[in-house]
Amino acid sequence: MNTLNYKHLRYFWMVAKAGSVARAARLLHLTPHSVSAQLVSFEDSLGVKLFRRVGRRLELSDAGERILTHAEEIFTLGDRIVDILRDQRAVTAPPFRIGITDAMPKSLVYTLLEPALKLESAGRLICREGLLAPLLTELAIHRLDLVIADRPLPPHVSIKGYSHLLGSSPLAVFGAETLLARLPPTFPALLHDAPFLLPGEDVASRAALLQWLETHHLHPRIVAELDDSALMKAFGQAGAGLFVAPAAISGYICEHFQVREAGRIPSLKESVYAITTERQMRHPVMSAISDQARKCLA
Repeated sequence: MNTLNYKHLRYFWMVAKAGSVARAARLLHLTPHSVSAQLVSFEDSLGVKLFRRVGRRLELSDAGERILTHAEEIFTLGDRIVDILRDQRAVTAPPFRIGITDAMPKSLVYTLLEPALKLESAGRLICREGLLAPLLTELAIHRLDLVIADRPLPPHVSIKGYSHLLGSSPLAVFGAETLLARLPPTFPALLHDAPFLLPGEDVASRAALLQWLETHHLHPRIVAELDDSALMKAFGQAGAGLFVAPAAISGYICEHFQVREAGRIPSLKESVYAITTERQMRHPVMSAISDQARKCLA
């Protein structure tokens, strides 16, 4: 097979959506025999079975399930093109899909995205949150346009992509006032034997933080390990333990979570990366994020 037969793909898609050849044939205004013949030709050209018969019903095979996912995207986009051509007033920018790793501070992400929300030339933003590996998979198959993470594209990942450093911020230590009142006033000595919320293993700064604590002979009591930055701040606000976050958003954290900055660690940085499948960040949303990062992470 040199090229994909899109007519056959549409017949397959209709049968999968309708649940039977007969119902698909009625929707296509064709005879069931004609649809069946086209479906067999499509399977022969692909070299796989797309359906299996279970009693009187047709069920998708594993190959059929995979192909259906892409067929949905193809024909949804095709229908949208038809709508745009039918009514030029309906022309709108496509949505821009952003993946955000759990470890990224949500307030920092909002600060970076805020200018993009005001772009008239850009469509709506669709944000998905999760671990880095699944987000990179979504990026590779173009279900995401950009991933914002606290680390660059890992070297062992077999995905063609590019890491753009947006900026870095020193880490600061925060704690609830009730907790800090019980600790020594001197930083970083107050960390020793203090309850501490450790970033989870998926957080890029974790290893460097542990090394820094060991180097300074500081041994806080780890009361919890948390991947999600919002959950970390919620625990910290409740006084469960001290926690670290980028100093660049210290004012926001102190105001919104009723905590106080206990001190900063200039040698430890929280970096922010934009990971894309393109070498240059040409999209207006990407440019707006990059410009904002230069301002708030200078």
